[in-house]
Amino acid sequence: MRTKKLKKKHLENIEYREGSENIFADIGIPNPEEAMAKAKIAMKIHDTIKKKKLTQAKAAKILKISQPKVSLLLRGYLTDFSLERLLRFLNDLGQNVYISITPASRGHGSTWIGDTPSNTSIAALGK
Repeated sequence: MRTKKLKKKHLENIEYREGSENIFADIGIPNPEEAMAKAKIAMKIHDTIKKKKLTQAKAAKILKISQPKVSLLLRGYLTDFSLERLLRFLNDLGQNVYISITPASRGHGSTWIGDTPSNTSIAALGK
């Protein structure tokens, strides 16, 4: 991380560190790529539940888990959920999940989570 100086009006110079694109790596979480993948999938689950105007109880029935587990999921407590299980939740909510494997353009490949590949890649399965 680079240290930069940020100047604000009427304040002294304030030093801050510019983070990477993965906050979990920045704060030292084990397996930060997997944590980021889970977080992105959980956000999709949250958005889908909200879009369908489901209560936590109704979502729990659809996902075949308890309402307290839905609450944990929606608040980002993801340690009890595997990537595979989160992907199945999206299917249960009526969402298609596409996993596409293509040759990498340079060296080591990347894994993307989201609507379309972007400049932000995650290596959910490591190197």
